[in-house]
Amino acid sequence: MSTTILATKLYIPPPRAKIVLRPRLIEQLNEGLSSGRKLSLISASAGFGKTTLVSEWIAALTPSPLPLGEGPGVRVAWLSLDEGDNDPTRFLTYLVAALQTLKANIGVGMLGVLQSPQPPPTESILTTLINEITTIPDNFIFVLDDYHIIDSKPVDNAIAFLLEHLPAQMYLVIATREDPPLPLSRLRARGQLTELRAADLRFTPAEAAEFLNQMMGLNLSTEDITALEARTEGWIAGLQLAALSMQGQSDPTSFIKSFTGSHRFILDYLVEEVLGGQPAETQNFLLYTSILERLCGPLCEAVLETSPGSGQLTLEELERANLFLVPLDNERRWYRYHHLFGELLLQRLGQPKEFSNYHLRASAWYEANDDLAKAFHHAFEASDFERAARLAEVAWQGMERNFQTAAWLGWVKKLPDAVVCSRPRLCLQLSSAFSDAGELETSETHLQNAERVLAGVTDSYESKSMAGNIALIRASNAQNRGDLVETVKYAELSIQIIPEDNLYLRAQAAITLELTHWATGDLEASLRAMHAWTDDMQRMGNQVFVIASAFAVADMQVAMGRLGDAEKTLRQAIQQAAELGQEAELVTAHHHLGLALLAHEQGDDKAVAGHWQTAADLGQHTTLVDWQYRWNLAQVRLKESAGEWDASLNLLDEARRGYVKTAIPNLQPIEAHKARIHLKQGRLDKAQAWVRERGLSVTDEVNYLGEYEHLTLARVRLGEGVFTGVDDLLECLLALAETQKRIGSVIEILLTQALVHQAQSNRPQALAALERALMLAEPEGYLRTFVDEGEAMQSLLSDFRMTIANHNHPLLNYVNKILAAFSRPADIILQSTITNRDSELIEPLTDRELEILRLIAEGHSNAVISQRLYLALSTVKGHNLRIFNKLQVQNRTEAIVRARELGLL
Repeated sequence: MSTTILATKLYIPPPRAKIVLRPRLIEQLNEGLSSGRKLSLISASAGFGKTTLVSEWIAALTPSPLPLGEGPGVRVAWLSLDEGDNDPTRFLTYLVAALQTLKANIGVGMLGVLQSPQPPPTESILTTLINEITTIPDNFIFVLDDYHIIDSKPVDNAIAFLLEHLPAQMYLVIATREDPPLPLSRLRARGQLTELRAADLRFTPAEAAEFLNQMMGLNLSTEDITALEARTEGWIAGLQLAALSMQGQSDPTSFIKSFTGSHRFILDYLVEEVLGGQPAETQNFLLYTSILERLCGPLCEAVLETSPGSGQLTLEELERANLFLVPLDNERRWYRYHHLFGELLLQRLGQPKEFSNYHLRASAWYEANDDLAKAFHHAFEASDFERAARLAEVAWQGMERNFQTAAWLGWVKKLPDAVVCSRPRLCLQLSSAFSDAGELETSETHLQNAERVLAGVTDSYESKSMAGNIALIRASNAQNRGDLVETVKYAELSIQIIPEDNLYLRAQAAITLELTHWATGDLEASLRAMHAWTDDMQRMGNQVFVIASAFAVADMQVAMGRLGDAEKTLRQAIQQAAELGQEAELVTAHHHLGLALLAHEQGDDKAVAGHWQTAADLGQHTTLVDWQYRWNLAQVRLKESAGEWDASLNLLDEARRGYVKTAIPNLQPIEAHKARIHLKQGRLDKAQAWVRERGLSVTDEVNYLGEYEHLTLARVRLGEGVFTGVDDLLECLLALAETQKRIGSVIEILLTQALVHQAQSNRPQALAALERALMLAEPEGYLRTFVDEGEAMQSLLSDFRMTIANHNHPLLNYVNKILAAFSRPADIILQSTITNRDSELIEPLTDRELEILRLIAEGHSNAVISQRLYLALSTVKGHNLRIFNKLQVQNRTEAIVRARELGLL
């Protein structure tokens, strides 16, 4: 079915009759256009005049030629985006429609292809369109307004592809409230990007004076204007709010002086002045709908109990009256109040006796429209905790299966204990959520609460399901504690109790039971169990669980020395996630991180960089509870290869703080890892202190869970030059690993044996152990495992090469490759993926970014920073991304370190 084009989306907004001219910004836009760049990005929150600026620029530009290629001047195509444009087909249709305002028949064939049942890939369609664009004879500007509404990776990818292959006569302009997920860093590095941000768009004192005195008809002194401009920080909407309040004031100077008082006094005064001139009916609408984060006509009608259609009419009237209503789509369906104005309305509203009724009506409307999060929020605000609890119970299944238990837990923690404890189902859901979060004691408390309520319940399907679930959660908690006996006990009990037709719970019980093999080192049995689990989830249609499970499968395959299989597993899951869409792709942060580490092991620096960056981007949004832990450990791996021992130790401390107990066994304890780094630093005393603290001995009975610590013990003894019992310990570890076919472990144990024999001047045994390790490692392309052992391993490999050089040995090329890697600087990877320590800032931080950076360094969360600076949470996140980009880092920890290196903190 063809898309009906809404012509108003293609209209270029005419410049307003009375505006403040902004030649300094126009000059920057002109410079970007004339210098042959590809993109002008105008990015700032609402109220900074982005669309007005572009409209003014175009009005001034189009009559006059500029030196952009050849032609008589610059023409303009405009597309105002809305939520519907997240559909790639609709977006491309409107893209063509906008281009057709320049050349009537462009993209006609493409439109037909888009409406076909199975259109070709987007890049193929865009390639055809780009070729057609090159036939447009004139230079032109293409404006995408309100790009922040786009939340669609296919659309982002389409724009990225267009930018990469942009025809010479085309110049792209994007106006948005937040930075789009486009290759901005690459464009910036190539000098192809012009940027205007809030710091550029804010009114200067001179512009504020023109706006207040000429546009708004006030007659303020320079001192008053300076005070007001400083108080509003040049925010245009804030100045407008203040100006509206000052109109009709007999003593504006006194009024301005009051604006230097406390923030809350200023806001209270503005509310009174702005609202005071509105009819009572309008005031009531504003006040009572301020409880809503977003507004649409039907929702307002439900809350206020007014006739159908009245809500939309009122919203349109408010918009025309410029009463700080921000449209969220081009159809004028959804709106929100300006954040500051909405806050003021809420304060003015207070807590009238009918307050809860309005929230309950909003809750009912949201529940009927399948937005359970908003429904819960309004039920809670109405203090109808029973309703809120019921909504939480309903929402649990969908959120749990999409790894959103942390968000769900944030809701339910607000409910009174008495309400929670009276609902056994909610207690079980809470117990499961706390188990996922690693809070096992709290999880058990909620299990006991559920048991108390169920004690008097007669035998029924419902009670059996809940009893089985209780046993299952206890099994999971035992597994997270590393208690295999209790895990088996409760998992078997849950399988006995859970009804046969409750396939999901039974599958969970089965995988919990079978994953105990992982902790014992029987990885083949664990792999079979994981494949059975993913088959079950596939049959039940739970694709996200299938995708998420792949990284655990890959972990096992790596431990078994099957690096190629692990890479295949991760790539297949990433492909499956790409087919499902953005929600599933967020789960693949672990997968890209796994691929980066595999590439690092095999010495593929280019692949490391690509997957590392993708993992970092996805990790900012993933809901998997152990992401931060894994991310820090991965950074440790790269830092160790670069010889950055202190940074590695700091990151291990970060990893320990972020550790959450899960079903995945902790096979490399943080303190043992730190002991190994202390050995590399030459700080033997630190490693010895760890051995004493753990009470380890070379005569201990060995098992898989203790393997890493006992191998570390062997390395400590190697550092001491004390070898009594070390050979026997390593032989025991090797025998167990070989029996269980854990080739990854076998390789590491053999290398440790080789180094121990070398230190004892037992050359034949050292070379024999090394050769065995090389034979196992060569088919899978191991590299860093050898190189990161340092000079002793390099010497041993050189010795081995001498013994095989004249015998046409099958390992000769492999040994040469490993030895060549010793001479390659390890920090190449880090420079391309984490930070470039030798470069200065590619762009200075703004005052606002420095302010946020200091708050980050003080340990404040984004939510706290948002409250302190009176910024939207999305705005703070946008600032974070720009700070990270300018500092060339990936996260808060690296940002603080880098900022201190540069003297910014």
